[in-house]
Amino acid sequence: MRKFLLSTVAAAIVAVATPALAHEGPKLEKQDWSWIGVFGQYDKAQLKRGFQVYREVCSNCHSMRLMAYRNLSYIGLTEDEIKDAAGEKQVQDGPNDQGEMFMRPARPSDHFVSPFPNEQAARVANNGALPPDLSLMAKARVGGPDYIYGILTGYGDAPAGHTVPDGMYYNKTFPGGNIAMPPPVDDDRVSYTDGTKATKEQIAKDIVAFLNYTAEPELDVRHSMGLKVLGFLFVLTAMFYALKRRIWADLH
Repeated sequence: MRKFLLSTVAAAIVAVATPALAHEGPKLEKQDWSWIGVFGQYDKAQLKRGFQVYREVCSNCHSMRLMAYRNLSYIGLTEDEIKDAAGEKQVQDGPNDQGEMFMRPARPSDHFVSPFPNEQAARVANNGALPPDLSLMAKARVGGPDYIYGILTGYGDAPAGHTVPDGMYYNKTFPGGNIAMPPPVDDDRVSYTDGTKATKEQIAKDIVAFLNYTAEPELDVRHSMGLKVLGFLFVLTAMFYALKRRIWADLH
């Protein structure tokens, strides 16, 4: 019995301490995301800009293996635009009639093509660091979108006394302060096709929105369904209340 109680207490301490440890580091600055809240929805224009950032900047190092090109239709890309985006990449297919594998342009049904053939090649190209897959990144980090935004905008000069090893960069949001990824965004890093001014902060918010979409593509549908369910329950409650009043009307 004593061992059981000690185990229970230890488990409770770990459960309480783990979230606190996970939040170690600088406090994340809360951003106003369009999809937060019961009525939240994705901004399709922002998602398109975010995909442009991923396509032109992030995809040079980071994979997104769980995302298919055809999923881009939800954010407003036309069929031809999706085919163009997929066709920029080559994928291995086969075997052909001669039993040989061959390369072909990617199709809308294919998943996003990774920038490197394997993890070792990715490490060699990035000084030993492995760029993480971004498919679920917005759900894989404590703080989610705010954390990613903090990383993208957190580069700067290291404070006095902080040592940054060769090949690393100082980032106030990243645990430990030293990160292997070079600053990925800056003012005018991309030229938005919709005319939006491409400041560092705007670029960061747009790619974060796109990464949240890839992690939660069903969010809009879920929020819409939730509102419909709440409306149905409200009407049903009103009907039951009226029925109760009718049934017990003759009793005092």
